[in-house]
Amino acid sequence: MDEIVAGIDVGTTKVCTLVGRVEDSGAMRILGVGIVPSDGIRKGMIVDLSAASQAIVRSVEQAQNTSGLEITTALVSLAGAHVSSVNSRGAAGIPSGLIEAVDVARALDQARAVAIPHDREIVHIVQRGFNVDGQEGIRTPIGMHGYKLEVETHIITAAAATVQNLRQCVAAANVQVQQFVLNPLASAEVVLTDQERQMGAAVCDIGGGTSDLAIYVDGDVWHTMVLAVGGNQVTQDVAHGLRLPVQQAEEVKKQQGHAVRSEIGSEEFFNIRPFGEDHPVQINRQDLAYIIEARISETFSLILQEIKRSGYDGLLPAGMILTGGTAALPGIRRIAHEVLGMPVRIAQPENLTGLVDKLNSPAFSTSVGLLRWALTMNEHDLSLSVRGRRRRRTRGEIKMDFEVIKNWLKRLLP
Repeated sequence: MDEIVAGIDVGTTKVCTLVGRVEDSGAMRILGVGIVPSDGIRKGMIVDLSAASQAIVRSVEQAQNTSGLEITTALVSLAGAHVSSVNSRGAAGIPSGLIEAVDVARALDQARAVAIPHDREIVHIVQRGFNVDGQEGIRTPIGMHGYKLEVETHIITAAAATVQNLRQCVAAANVQVQQFVLNPLASAEVVLTDQERQMGAAVCDIGGGTSDLAIYVDGDVWHTMVLAVGGNQVTQDVAHGLRLPVQQAEEVKKQQGHAVRSEIGSEEFFNIRPFGEDHPVQINRQDLAYIIEARISETFSLILQEIKRSGYDGLLPAGMILTGGTAALPGIRRIAHEVLGMPVRIAQPENLTGLVDKLNSPAFSTSVGLLRWALTMNEHDLSLSVRGRRRRRTRGEIKMDFEVIKNWLKRLLP
């Protein structure tokens, strides 16, 4: 039977619920789509529990109606400035001299024992590689000889109260959260190539309320962060600069906007009706582009600061992969390249079939990425994986999975 998976992308501007399955060809077939305007969510955080719940309920109902399937569990996206990360190292002695799955689990258990404030919840524990008796760069240590096993991990945490609020909103739609997935990690599933992942690249998902960054080096996540700036700040600037209602400013941005003023002709005009005017007035598109360019440049300057602060700015030869709704803005790639000083490309979900008319946009990378992540999870249903992309387990659950993990990793060994 084909594996049916569901994902709910809860964003600042939209809630998108997708139901899908993978075809024999490897393409993702979209069976159900539910896209509704977001409400009660600001910068990735719940600010109105009732409004956010209603938006999620409407989105889930649409996806169920179009697919003819009931959604009971789903992966849910997570973003917001409350998300933070820390690198941690764990170690385990190997009395027998032969590394087994139980030893890997003990090392991971030590890594996750890092002091986490009581008001925070671990969302992801990402393996960054193993060290056996001082030998670094080990990918799969099970079966190797050694007496000391060390593991480097990247631990992503979120505010526990915020996570609980989001879980409660999803529960209002009678859906259980299978796992929360950080936005840029979900997006990377569909926009990042294996070569980029190995060489070193940054995935930046610029949505309405946040800009979510994940840095990949040697195939693993090395750094993650969430900036509380996004496309809505551009819209607010346009609304103030042109004296327009926010909703009208958003439409003007989408229809007439451009991130590079020099690429707009001086004779290009459009008509709008600002506050206090009885009749439409002509606006030069260069003036609009000037407003947008300033905010976009500032956003990438903040992103560059974060990349430099991480210390990995010299490890990204593959550059940056831009996605998210704001990435569809004309001219944004040029600004990103000029500010960041690295290769930049715009990416969106590809290799999709089924109900895909509305999904051919960078705005839906996270939504489709959730389905890809769910498939990876369901294929193995483990607490460990090759890239550490696994749902969070309790210590007891980890210990119960030793034999399953061991048998699975044996199949990976030559």
